[in-house]
Amino acid sequence: MNRLQGKMAIITGVSRNRGIGSAIARVLASEGADIFFTHWCRYDKDQPYGAEYEWPREFAEELRSCGVRVESMELDLSDPLSPVQLLDEAERKLGLPSLLVNNATYCKEADYRELSAEILNTHCAVNITGTCMLSVEFARRQAEGNGGRIINMVSGQDKGPMPGNLAYVATKGAISAFTVSLAAELAPLRITVNAVDPGPTDSGWMDDSLKQYLLPKFPMGRVGQPDDAAKLISFLCQNDAQWITGQIIHSDGGFWG
Repeated sequence: MNRLQGKMAIITGVSRNRGIGSAIARVLASEGADIFFTHWCRYDKDQPYGAEYEWPREFAEELRSCGVRVESMELDLSDPLSPVQLLDEAERKLGLPSLLVNNATYCKEADYRELSAEILNTHCAVNITGTCMLSVEFARRQAEGNGGRIINMVSGQDKGPMPGNLAYVATKGAISAFTVSLAAELAPLRITVNAVDPGPTDSGWMDDSLKQYLLPKFPMGRVGQPDDAAKLISFLCQNDAQWITGQIIHSDGGFWG
């Protein structure tokens, strides 16, 4: 079934084969949605999983095999101009988007001894300013009132403390609050706004010792996989989810911290 036929989705932060962003793009393309994705390998190169410089090009070809149109661009979401640049490029190449998945994120672990204004500001530039301004620019372009979907990725910061990662927790918490209020504002435009917490997900950053440590905290007996979040996001993009808005959904297999 092509339940997203005729829709165009923008997905940020699609830079790696095993990433959640790639899983989201695959599921939405399999449902018939055209895909415009962003990538930023310069961020990935400093992460434990490393950068996959050829992946965006290869992935675009993979998605096109689903029979959908696919375009992408390299984009630094910390640039204040990036939301307008992204939407202009997506609209020029694929038309007006009706789905937006804010998957891109910045994370550098820092506790109270290490936290600095610079670290906090870098998190804010991507996780708050980038996400918020891309969301509102997307909404401003939906003047025809044809409806749409905005889905933000959060990290379960509302379920309990996450010591040692203060800047990340603060900025993701801001997006949870933003989601609820933006949903109320955009409801008259028939744009739903929700947030998804995938819980700890084996998307390439976990080593075996971390997986073994986390496993007992998953009552369903396994660690989360990228497809778990992607399937929920696919549903939220469909017409059947038109009555769901302003929600923070924990799709985490019952994970407890």
